[in-house]
Amino acid sequence: MPNPVSRPPDLWPALPLREWNETYHILHMWTQIVGKIRLAQSPPVNHWWNVTLYVTSHGLTTSPMPYGSATFEIYFDFLEHQLVISKDNGEVRTIELGGLSVAGFHQKLMETLHSMGLDVKIWPVPVEVANPIRFDQDNAGRFDPEQALRFWRVLIQVNRVFAEFRSGFIGKASPPHFYWGAFDHAVTRFSGRLAPRHPGVPGVPDFITHEAYSHEVSSCGFWPGGGSIDSAAFYSYAYGEPQGFKDYPVNPPESYYSKDLGEFLLPYDAVRTADSPDQKLLQFLESTYEAAATCARWDRTALERRLPFVA
Repeated sequence: MPNPVSRPPDLWPALPLREWNETYHILHMWTQIVGKIRLAQSPPVNHWWNVTLYVTSHGLTTSPMPYGSATFEIYFDFLEHQLVISKDNGEVRTIELGGLSVAGFHQKLMETLHSMGLDVKIWPVPVEVANPIRFDQDNAGRFDPEQALRFWRVLIQVNRVFAEFRSGFIGKASPPHFYWGAFDHAVTRFSGRLAPRHPGVPGVPDFITHEAYSHEVSSCGFWPGGGSIDSAAFYSYAYGEPQGFKDYPVNPPESYYSKDLGEFLLPYDAVRTADSPDQKLLQFLESTYEAAATCARWDRTALERRLPFVA
């Protein structure tokens, strides 16, 4: 008997913060644990690009990492609700995510790595969060695999549109990638000029922000919310912020400049409920980049691809 045709997933699902706040916290901490492993094992790359995670067709991955002369990879599979650790000798281990706390995840992952001959050491304290609790002591909350799946489905669409946006720029640009510190997905364009020394961020060592913002950027991303922002949103900012940036007319009309955050915001719900979510999001990305590039007088002729590339 043939398999029944499954209902296609909601491409841009709702993501109300109040409904998945516990899973959000747990998944944030899990990605920090995995991200810190990548930080410990990966050679440095400019602006901390060596620590990020990447969206895949099943979840999020570290990409291959060295361990001496060996290579291993860790990835979240949100379709199967597992964490997978694979090694270049063919060894593969899985950890079932259902029912795990932050502490339980940390213990199982470290034990599994050790059993595979991968004795990785990380600092077991979260970063970029208020009132951090050590990973091995955090047993709060309940993880809902279906809520994590919804979040990943959002990332799939965001990553796809970000990649399209990035293709129009031939200057230095980051890949679309996931920063586990702030739990946001971002893509960044660079003018090629040095930036003013960053004043720093509370709770983050200065050497981190100085490396991240050593050069002038126009950066955009997706963030599921938290703190002063109680819902998911897209953001865009310029560093160093040029005169006139915050007052520049940007689109779509639902976007606005947040003085508290120092960046333009577009509510996620405005995108997911639009007739064409892709176009709504691209409009925001392009117009806020234009604001940064125009106000800071970037050499746009040299940095932008004007004609479509045809393979």
